[in-house]
Amino acid sequence: MGAPVTFGLEWRLIAELLLLGCFTGFLAGLLGIGGGMLMVPFMTLLLALKGFPHVYIIKMAVATSLATICFTSISSVRAHHGRRAVRWDIVRLLAPGIVIGSLLGAQIAKALPSNVLALLFAAFVSFSATQMFIDKRPKPTRQLPQAGGMLGAGGVIGTLAALVGAGGGFVSVPFMTWCNVSIHNAVATSAALGFPIALAGTVGYIVAGWSLHDIPPGALGFIYLPALLVISVASVMTAPLGVRSAHSLNVKQLQRVFAGLLYALAAYMLYKAFRD
Repeated sequence: MGAPVTFGLEWRLIAELLLLGCFTGFLAGLLGIGGGMLMVPFMTLLLALKGFPHVYIIKMAVATSLATICFTSISSVRAHHGRRAVRWDIVRLLAPGIVIGSLLGAQIAKALPSNVLALLFAAFVSFSATQMFIDKRPKPTRQLPQAGGMLGAGGVIGTLAALVGAGGGFVSVPFMTWCNVSIHNAVATSAALGFPIALAGTVGYIVAGWSLHDIPPGALGFIYLPALLVISVASVMTAPLGVRSAHSLNVKQLQRVFAGLLYALAAYMLYKAFRD
């Protein structure tokens, strides 16, 4: 049996959440990812240590991670927009499909067993880590599809992002670079896309968990509000630092280091999938 669930946050847990928020906010600005790939495994661990019911832990970690991206993406996109790097024409075309896909993804996640959701997360994180590590991209010979194709692409991005609690950058950045969008524009535009993904997914997870009577105290649907507050405050402060670093550091080397961490986190989620 785990420790009893309490609404309050111990100081140690607050410190851990602040550190997690700072790190994920920095990565959101640096790499155009929502930070969820890093946040979900750590949130899963923290909620397990706090004694939450195992049937809800992964879903709450995914949902809370997605909710924090609402705040991180605003901070990140403001910094990117200040550098005129966001392709708002792409945002307008992808956003409708992203909203639909994010709402759908939250309902799919509710219906999936927690171990299946953990397996999906591990698979997508491993794929993203491999892409980062080898830095393999097809030659950007294609152009962006027409409106119908962009709607469909947005739907896929939104559904996958809602399932794994990420901002969608692990799909949207490769998609845009494959379609001849420069990497800096793709990262900036992915940050802007993180907001509709996160907002729609958050609403979806609140609705999905609203009728559950045994949800732990402090939760709104599947969103764990105390963790959302602490992580969001920290991540909003560090996301602009990540944006500045993206334009000055060797991002390729940082991607490979981050890929190594993602492999370790994917292994932990595999462990959770087969253990629970």
